[in-house]
Amino acid sequence: MEPEAFEICPYNPHHQIPHSRFQYHLALCRRKNPKKAKKMASCKYNACHVVPIKKLEEHEAACVNRSSVEEKDTLSPLKANLPSSEQNDDLLQTFLPKKLFCDSNTRESEREETSTQKTLRSGE
Repeated sequence: MEPEAFEICPYNPHHQIPHSRFQYHLALCRRKNPKKAKKMASCKYNACHVVPIKKLEEHEAACVNRSSVEEKDTLSPLKANLPSSEQNDDLLQTFLPKKLFCDSNTRESEREETSTQKTLRSGE
């Protein structure tokens, strides 16, 4: 088993963190060092790349992860085909939902229904 690689924290160079814990450490260190965090920015290609704002453009131009992100974007571009209004007038109706549904709310609504049913039964 190979020893794990260590990363150096951009907020405090004395922090050497195992690669597997680096994201968690960045979030904690960012909160603990708000003054330094205001001067830093995350790379848009890899959130673990935190650099001074002044060097962000330079970093993003040479970022190691840039090519892999750009390849994914070109392989599957987002396309939307909207019907023309002349062809399908009845398809372009306004959507009005009849009931909103959320898993977390159903449990609460079930509790409310059962509690109101209990009160109705006891009050009969």
